[in-house]
Amino acid sequence: MSELGFTTRAVHAGYDPDPRTGAVNVPVYASSTFAQDGVGGLRDGYEYARTGNPTRTALEANLAALESGRYGRAYASGMAATDCALRAMLRPGDHIVIPDDAYGGTFRLIDKVFTGWGISYTAAAVADIDAMRAAIRPETKLIWVETPTNPLLNIGDIPALADIAHTSGAKLVVDNTFATPYLQQPLLLGADVVVHSTTKYLGGHSDVIGGALITDDAELDTAFAFLQNGAGAVPGPFDAFLTLRGTKTLSLRMDRHCDNAETLAEFLSRTPAISKVIYPGMPEHPGHAVADKQMRRFGGMISVRLAGGLEAARNLCARTEVFTLAESLGGVESLIEHPAAMTHASTEGSDLEVPADLVRLSVGIEDISDLLSDLEQALSR
Repeated sequence: MSELGFTTRAVHAGYDPDPRTGAVNVPVYASSTFAQDGVGGLRDGYEYARTGNPTRTALEANLAALESGRYGRAYASGMAATDCALRAMLRPGDHIVIPDDAYGGTFRLIDKVFTGWGISYTAAAVADIDAMRAAIRPETKLIWVETPTNPLLNIGDIPALADIAHTSGAKLVVDNTFATPYLQQPLLLGADVVVHSTTKYLGGHSDVIGGALITDDAELDTAFAFLQNGAGAVPGPFDAFLTLRGTKTLSLRMDRHCDNAETLAEFLSRTPAISKVIYPGMPEHPGHAVADKQMRRFGGMISVRLAGGLEAARNLCARTEVFTLAESLGGVESLIEHPAAMTHASTEGSDLEVPADLVRLSVGIEDISDLLSDLEQALSR
C-alpha cells in the first residue's frame, strides 16, 4: 500500500474487513493456541500465540507500512524491542555508538546489562557528525541514535549517520519514538532499523505498553522474529488492538501536538523564568535546519531550562494543573516531568547526566488557551 497516502495507510494497512462477518476492525484474537488440521497442518501459519497472533500480525503489517518498511515486529514494550535489536545485532566483543544524551532506559540497558555481556560503547553527540565518525572503532557494529533525542531534543542527520555507519561496515538503528513515522521515516533516509516505543505517540492514549522494530532487511527480520518468539517478549492481543486503534489517528493527533507545541515554545521563549527553550522548530535551535530537511514538522516535545535552577524546575513540575506530573509521553494529555529525578535518573553521575534545571513537556491535544494559562500561572507563582 506504499502508493497510498500516510493517513490512508494508517487506517487500512494490515487488515481487510473480515470475509465472513464483514468486521471492519481487526478482532481481538484472545486465544493462546490454534487448532491444527492434522500434525503440522497450520491454518494461515498460526500455532501458538507467542509465535504469532492474527491481531499482532495486523499491527505489525500496519507499523511496517507506516514506516515504509517491508517487515515489522511488535514487542511487549519499547525496552523489549530495544533489547531484542541489541541481542540480534551484537555479539561479545562488539562496540556500539550511542548518543551522549540517550534515553535513560536505553543507556541503563547498555551500560548495566550489555557491558556484562562483553559489549563496549562510546557516547557521542548525535548532532556532531565528526564526533560520531570519530567514535567508530574497528569492532563497531552498530550506531544507535535517537532524533530528536530524549530529553535534550538534539537532531541527528540520518543520511549522514547512515553513510558513516555503512562506510565502516556497521548498521544504523534510529529510535523514531519522538518523531513518529508521520513526521519522519528513517528507512527512507538510509537507516537499517527503526525502533519505537509504541507506548508513546503510536498508541497515543496512555493506555498500552508496547514496542516495535521495522526493517527492510530480511536477514535482520529473521533474527528479530527468532528472538521475538524465543525470548517471548510479545504484546498480548488486546495490547496489539489498542496500539492499532491508536495508529489510525496518528496523523490527526500529531498535527495537533505540533500546533500546540509550536505555540507553547514561542510563549516560553518570551518568559523570564525560562533560561532556555529547546524545541527543534525554533530557528535558533542548532538542529533546526537538519530537522526541517528530514521531518514533516517538529513534534510535540519541548524541554526547558529554568532560570531559577533545580528548585524552580521542581516548583514548575509541582504547580501545573492541566499538565500532569508523570513519566512517559505522547498521549493525548499533556505531561510534565523532571528528567534528572525521573526518566533519566539512571544517568546520574555518568557522562550522560542531564541538567538538574531541565523540565520536559509532552504537549497534548488540549485547547491551547488552557495549556498557555496553565504554564503562565505555574511560572508566575
